[in-house]
Amino acid sequence: MVSQENASLPVRSMQVARALAAAGVEGQVRELAESTRTAVEAASALGCDVGAIANSLVFISDDDAVLVLTSGQHKVNTAALATRWGRGKLQRATPEQVRQATGQAIGGVAPVGHPRALPTVVDAALVDHAQVWAAAGTPRTVFPTTAGELVRLTGGRLLPVGP
Repeated sequence: MVSQENASLPVRSMQVARALAAAGVEGQVRELAESTRTAVEAASALGCDVGAIANSLVFISDDDAVLVLTSGQHKVNTAALATRWGRGKLQRATPEQVRQATGQAIGGVAPVGHPRALPTVVDAALVDHAQVWAAAGTPRTVFPTTAGELVRLTGGRLLPVGP
């Protein structure tokens, strides 16, 4: 059930809110006045540490779209992560590939609400934060969660994504 509070959200964010509600997530999708397209923008808008932002990055690996939820405090070491994850080379997806795989645009990709579930890694650095924020389908919508909840929601693996 989507709350009355979420009834005025953009269509993509409503899809995310429904997926979160179906999974029993208590955190509500919020639409902010400021952009949350980058981790720095999101942290500024939310008044939190940039490391508590769960960036949703889509890569192509072994001809499949995969999702990496990384802490906003650092970049993904694609070679090291591919080895840890047991996958082939990770290449950044194009904006078109991101939209095709997720139904969402870069800067607003949520961990859920996609046409199909994507193989996912959740950055182990996110466990350092009691609460993290993830995009909710648009560059201005987010929801509060935890690293553990992201693993549960996505069926992902908790792995270090840095060097």
